[in-house]
Amino acid sequence: MNLKDSTTSVVLGIMVFSLISINSVQQDVFADMLGMSLTAEAAEGSDTILVSGQTSSKVTDLTLTVISPDGFNRLAVAQLTPDSEGKYSTEFKISPLWKQNGFYTITGMQSVNKNSLYTMQVEVEVINGMAMETDATESNLETGLFTEKKSSIFKGFKMRANAMEGSTTIGITGQSDRTNVDVTLKVIAPNGNVVSVDQITPNLDGKFAKDITTGGPLWSQDGLYKVTAQQGESLDHKASVEVEIIDGVVIPEFGAIAALILAVAIISIIAVSAKSRLSIMPRY
Repeated sequence: MNLKDSTTSVVLGIMVFSLISINSVQQDVFADMLGMSLTAEAAEGSDTILVSGQTSSKVTDLTLTVISPDGFNRLAVAQLTPDSEGKYSTEFKISPLWKQNGFYTITGMQSVNKNSLYTMQVEVEVINGMAMETDATESNLETGLFTEKKSSIFKGFKMRANAMEGSTTIGITGQSDRTNVDVTLKVIAPNGNVVSVDQITPNLDGKFAKDITTGGPLWSQDGLYKVTAQQGESLDHKASVEVEIIDGVVIPEFGAIAALILAVAIISIIAVSAKSRLSIMPRY
């Protein structure tokens, strides 16, 4: 064997060894995957929440639970078996039991021999039985090459007011990218008087919620009440909504349309009645 053939054999040997080493490293990397991820997704106004994720423990079932905003009611439970890659998914339908407005907590838990292995939590906002747009992920999944630390980070400030027709409660929900500053809620009557002031501390995700009760002497004026939420002095962390109050109870936003329809209906009834009276009058 000459020098050239010897060199070629060595190079080929190195290439084969390298390929074997790379394959071995890849197998070890994926074999060493640790952790768990949990994702909740929902479209605006949907009644379905898609929950999915991945776990490094493929031989143990995981349990998903949905807890109401007040933390007292378990509304749904699902037990899932991960596939061969540790992936899992299911859907939760929003039922009439989800009657509270606010942020519902979805918890994913995987245990071994009754000992907790992984626990992840995400939140989904539900208003009047419908989901708000959601794409929330919590993860500590490690693959050996990197650690996935994905989370839905909200930027900015938002606030929403919700109430049923005839209700004496206005539900306020919102979210901020600041978690260390309280949110001040202020309600101003149509005549400019301040009827309610309160402070809320956002949770670790920047979300906040508060119920405002209407009625009483301070709510005696009929009209649009302005609800303002502000965090600190910055104007970009301020939001306002208006709620119509009549006789101390909430009137929905479509109240004017409903009144117009009622007026048209009354006019039609009067016209038909008048025509009927004319038709039965005796003729001479």
